[in-house]
Amino acid sequence: MSSSSRLERVISAIDQINAQDPNLQTHAGKDWPKELLYSERMSQQLSEFAPDAGELLHIAARAQHVRRWAIPRSGYLMNRAGYQRWRSELAQYHADLTTKLMAEAGYGDDEQQRVSELLRKQRLKQDESVQTLEDVICLVFLQYYLEDFAARHDESKVVDIIAKTWRKMSEQGHQAALALPLSPAMQALVGKALTG
Repeated sequence: MSSSSRLERVISAIDQINAQDPNLQTHAGKDWPKELLYSERMSQQLSEFAPDAGELLHIAARAQHVRRWAIPRSGYLMNRAGYQRWRSELAQYHADLTTKLMAEAGYGDDEQQRVSELLRKQRLKQDESVQTLEDVICLVFLQYYLEDFAARHDESKVVDIIAKTWRKMSEQGHQAALALPLSPAMQALVGKALTG
């Protein structure tokens, strides 16, 4: 089986799962399954940020939130420890589901293991591909989800989240973030986070 057809099969399988998301989000006058829209934004951002990215990174980007609604945040303690446990178990869930889809499409064990490492953010800041994926995640958050997050939280929390997001990014990620078409209000919050 050719590499391109394997990739198409996995992307299609991820999209079919994410199309089942019961949570809807309106974009450009259309209601989208929330995680399907997110995954398309991840793929688009990866193509723009790292046009030479390999197919395994493309799979990881598309699968970053695959079937995320199956493990809701509300099922964990509403504190930092609960949040960390939720994030860790989500990452493992996404990795397990994605590697299963990869196996069905004909990918080998080493390729599945690599995507699992990417989705579990193994060796962030040390592994270039893991860092690229993290940068893309942060860019998608800043461009598409920061405004809504800011509307639901007080300014100090938003500034803190932006600062934490910034610390996870590479210098290349920082440059891309500063070039995002953010609203003046969001630009001001980013400015506060970077100078605070």
